[in-house]
Order: sequence, then C-alpha cells, then structure tokens
Amino acid sequence: MTKITEALDKRILVLDGAMGTAIQDKNLAADDFGGPDLEGCNEYLVITRPQVISDIHEAYLKAGCDVVETNTFGGTPLVLDEYGLGARAHEINLAAAKLARAAADKFSTPDKPRFVAGSIGPTTKAISVTGGVTFDVLADNFYAQAKALAEGGVDYLLLETCQDTRNIKAAFVGIDRLFAELGRELPVAVSGTIEPMGTMLAGQSVEALYTSLMHRDLLYIGLNCATGPEFMTDHIRSLARLSKFRVACVPNAGLPDENGCYLETPDMVAGVLRRFLSSGWVNLLGGCCGTHAGHIAALAKLASEHKPRVAAPARASTLSGVDFLEITDEMRPVIVGERTNVIGSKKFKELIVDDKFEEATDIARAQVKNGAHIIDVCLANPDRDEMADMKRFLEIAVKKIRAPLMIDSTDEKVLAMSLTYSQGKAIINSINLEDGEERYEKVLPLAKKFGAALVVGTIDDDPQQGMGVTRQRKLEIAERSYKLLTEKYGIPPEDIYWDPLVFPCATGDAQYVGSAVETIEGIRLIKQKFPGTRTVLGISNVSFGLPAAGREVLNSVFLYHCVQAGLDLAIVNSEKLQRYA
Repeated sequence: MTKITEALDKRILVLDGAMGTAIQDKNLAADDFGGPDLEGCNEYLVITRPQVISDIHEAYLKAGCDVVETNTFGGTPLVLDEYGLGARAHEINLAAAKLARAAADKFSTPDKPRFVAGSIGPTTKAISVTGGVTFDVLADNFYAQAKALAEGGVDYLLLETCQDTRNIKAAFVGIDRLFAELGRELPVAVSGTIEPMGTMLAGQSVEALYTSLMHRDLLYIGLNCATGPEFMTDHIRSLARLSKFRVACVPNAGLPDENGCYLETPDMVAGVLRRFLSSGWVNLLGGCCGTHAGHIAALAKLASEHKPRVAAPARASTLSGVDFLEITDEMRPVIVGERTNVIGSKKFKELIVDDKFEEATDIARAQVKNGAHIIDVCLANPDRDEMADMKRFLEIAVKKIRAPLMIDSTDEKVLAMSLTYSQGKAIINSINLEDGEERYEKVLPLAKKFGAALVVGTIDDDPQQGMGVTRQRKLEIAERSYKLLTEKYGIPPEDIYWDPLVFPCATGDAQYVGSAVETIEGIRLIKQKFPGTRTVLGISNVSFGLPAAGREVLNSVFLYHCVQAGLDLAIVNSEKLQRYA
C-alpha cells in the first residue's frame, strides 16, 4: 500500500485548482514564455519562469489541497512539437515534476502528507475524433512523458480530461512499457470529461467509460472539466454506483460566459459538492478551469466535514463500444450479429475479396439496425492477409457502429491489433483447451491488457472426446476451464462467456444425434454451476445442411429452448431472425 492509498482510505483528499487560470492571473508577457513563438506554452514556464509555477503550487497548498498536479497537461512530445519543443519533452516534464515535488515536500507534515500527481493530458489528437495520429504513436508519447514524470518523483500518474478511450488505452500501453523497464509501478488514475451533451467527445457515456477501464487497477476514476458541478450530478452518481475504484469530482467554476469568464464562486461550487459528499459519492475533490485558491480552501473545509465514499459495486457482465451494454437476465437473448464473418457470410466474404470495405461495414450497420447488440467480426480467409483485412475493416467500422465488438480470430497478433480499435470492452472469440493451456497463455494476457471478455469453448485436449458433445462432458470441461481462468489467470467470472458448442443435427452423423438437446441441457448445467458467468452460442450451426426455409424454422425453435435453459448471447443473423414462442 502506498502513502496516498493510505490517505485515501482515511479521508477525502483535495486536488489543487486550475493551473491555466492561475497563470493567466499572473499577466505574463511573451518574454516570460521565451518569446512570441512560445507564448501560450504554459508547460515551458517550468524552464523560463520556474518560480511562477512554484508560487502557484504553494498557493494551492496553503489553501489546503492534498495533491498538486505537475504543470505538464500538454507535456507530450506530440503537443510540445507544436511549439518546436518536442525534443525537450523529457527536460520539461522532469523539471515540472521536481518543482511540484519540492512544493509538496515543503508543506508535508506527518499528519497531512502532500502528494504530486503527474498530469498527462489527452494531447491535441483523439484517435476516434480528430484522427491524424496512430495508437502506437500515442503510446510512445505517453511513455516518454510518464518516464520523465516518474523520474521527477511524482506519487502517481493522472490521465486527465480524457475524451477518447482509445487514447487512454494507448496511454496504458505506454505506461505499462515504462513500468516493465523500471521494475516497479506507480499508481495510475483516470479522469474523463463529459461534455454538456452528456458524453465524451468520442461519444462514450460515463458508464461506457468505466466499463472500458474496469480491467485496470486504478487509484481512482473521476470526471473533470467541461462543466460546473451541477451538470456533473447524474454522471458522478452513476460512477459512484458502478465503480470498484475510488471516485473523483473536479469541476470547472461553472460554464464560461461570452467573455470566457467562470462565474461560480467558491461557496457556489462547494454548495453543490456538499450534496455529493453527503450522498457518499466521492473520495477526491478538486477544481478545474476557472477555480482558484479560494475554491480549494472551500473544498478543503468541505472535505474535512465528510467521510470518503466506500465502494460497493454489484458484479455485472458489462461490455462497451461507444455504447454501454449490461448483460442482464431480463434482456436475454442478447443478439450478436453474425454476418460480418468471412466464414459464415458469402456476401461479406465477396465484398472483402473485392476490396469493398466501405460496403462491408454497411453489413455491420444493418445488423445493428435490425437488433444486434454486439457485432462479431471475423476476417480469417486463408487466401488473404487477415491482419491487413481486419485493420482496414475496423478503421471504417468503428466510425459507423456504436455497439461492442466480438473479435473472432485464432491469431493472437490479429486479436492484439484489433483490440486497439475497440473504444470499449470487447469480447475475444474464442479460447479453449484443445492444446492444453497454450491458447490461454497467448490470449489471456491480451484480455487483461486491453480489457476484454472471453468466449470459452467446451473443448479440451482429451484424445478421445475433446469436443464436449454430451451435457456432462460440456460441464466437465467448463469446470476445468473455470478453475484455471479464475484461480490461475485471475479472470473475473462475469467476463467468462461459455460456448457449449452447437453441432449440426441434420447431417446424418451418428455422433451428433441428439446433440441439440445435449447443448440445451449443457447450458442449464453450466449456468447452475457457475451463475456468475454467461453463455453464448452460434445458433445457425444446428441447421447446417438443411434447405434455407427449414434452417430459419429450426434455428428459431432451437434458440427458444436455449434461452429457456439460460442462454445469454445468441450469435445469429439479426436481419432474418424469426422468434418462436
């Protein structure tokens, strides 16, 4: 346990106020920034006017804040390059961290230790919104900034004002690379920004944001900027209900007027936040744009009068793309659109072969329009480059569909690349024990790295009966898999989606006679044994070999009985799905 986690367990901590507002109040001239070409580059002031930044830190510490943020919001090489300072990113971030560290140490006491947050802004590029940058380039930039901040002695890294979860995931990749090199880790926190329209710029709600990040061990998750505290009410309430992490609220001093001035006084901001604290929603408070030392003093007094939030989130199976999806018993069956699959759809395969990727993504849109909650994507054509095809498809698809993705591939490199395109929490389809734990060892690190749920097939390495055909065999394989997944690999039960396998019942193959009933009863047994997990089936496999008209009827009846037995997700063609009752 770090000192800051100890402090957070005891009391509500207060972050500092706005750095930009404080710098503006200093009425600095171009020369203070290093010349006209550098005017406005607040980060460079740690080199040209370090005392100005130290004075701002100390003013907030005198006001009673527990945490000061480094003056590095735009400190990535990517952003500093806009001023021709990208090559000096390490120097700037290191200097900023040392200034904040010195100020915090100056004010720290045994009873009230002060902390430093390494501020990492979203950059001026958002993969899903502005484009103009790649996932790997962002990861490299966040790595470079985090490295200097860690060297400068920050207590934790704060990804703040986040507008696009793909940027956040790139930051995680860069930060994890740094931690691997250092042989140690720093706590990491994330603060998103919900705009007045109710979502992040990239379209995600606060629920989708949390779901995208819940695989991490975050110091806290929070919201900052965009609006005053009143508008944040519903979003902070939702975050407090969902989050297993601590929750932070860092509002602006209201919305700016036509002159860019923020008008909410310290008493006004504290008055709204008092409701949040009385409701037990938050663990940290702070101020963003327009706030000054007076706001922080009011928040420090308010925090001292309340106890911190105690997390008690319910365990649930959740997914997200741009949109949030909670898998509940009431909505069964959740529909997974199956037509964006080169193995199962002749039309889709032909469009990909003809390089008509734009039209191919329209199939995904049609699946969602006709009721699909999730889109299964498979580009594994042995005659083509799966990696290249998947990349081209996803680059277009993620701009057209808001639903969560089910990435269907046996190639872990394709999975890894594909997961960088998911804004949220996807599903990997699939893993099994056909080759022992070999597949687990390749894929599970990706699920944990990017935050993905898993389709787990009831197949193992038994030389006689590897494929689970009977209900008992399906359960036996599930029991073995569950023990490995939860105990050895640390996969949460709610992220396990069992595939009890569907076999064609009209091919005349003797070993599959009665297999449809075995699958139905296998679902029932697995759900009874592992109630915290979910189930998924490719429904149309049952009717393989039948005429088209007969297939739809059999699929419909089979789906009905599977749902009655407890099936959660059905992989089907949502455009042709017939309901049987």
